[in-house]
Amino acid sequence: MNNKEFTSELAERLGYTIKDTSELIGSLLSDMTQKLEEGNMIVIQGFGSFEVKKKTERISINLTSKQRILVPPKLVLSYKPSNTLKDKFK
Repeated sequence: MNNKEFTSELAERLGYTIKDTSELIGSLLSDMTQKLEEGNMIVIQGFGSFEVKKKTERISINLTSKQRILVPPKLVLSYKPSNTLKDKFK
């Protein structure tokens, strides 16, 4: 399912126009992005949690040249599904 199909189906279920539903989804994602950038964790009950984690710097080895490379620290987005969602897929 792509974004257009998802928006159309959600609009039909909610009884909104596709334009209003698209704006609603955009606003939700924008707010979620902003909260994650601020370092907050987002928990959606029954779905899971989103969190930005910091990966520390590490040393990696190029297997072909045996050269050691320092990989700098970075921020990564992590998602952990809720137990309810996990149980649905067992």
